[in-house]
Amino acid sequence: MAVKIKLKRLGKIRSPHYRIVVADSRTKRDGRAIEEIGIYQPTYDPSIIEVDSDRAQYWLGVGAQPTEAVLAILKLTGDWQKFKGLEAPAPLKVREPKVTDFSHLFAKAVAGFEDSTTGVAITPKAKKTEKKDEAAAESDASAEA
Repeated sequence: MAVKIKLKRLGKIRSPHYRIVVADSRTKRDGRAIEEIGIYQPTYDPSIIEVDSDRAQYWLGVGAQPTEAVLAILKLTGDWQKFKGLEAPAPLKVREPKVTDFSHLFAKAVAGFEDSTTGVAITPKAKKTEKKDEAAAESDASAEA
């Protein structure tokens, strides 16, 4: 039985996510796997690559053959060079995701909001009572006439 290390596709139509799996070479792309050893998410910026190095080394050691795509991923993580006894590559550059801090804008908006409110309702409640009083006055006027 030939064992391959390949990608198993997950996700929606235009949002692929992959799991790096060890499977029989005769199984379907998304078929049953022997073991999952990592993930690859290419749509994120930067791409997310996580490989369980110990398990990858084990499977490469017992003769599992990586597909071309997985071989490229293993070369990026340095697992292939470790298996072959070559010099390790430079570590992957990890870019921090762009996060904008909006806390100062929120604090300014809240401060402006607190200053402008007095805690009193904008619409006076007297309108409701005035209508009732007017209706009562009309009913009294019609009763007198």
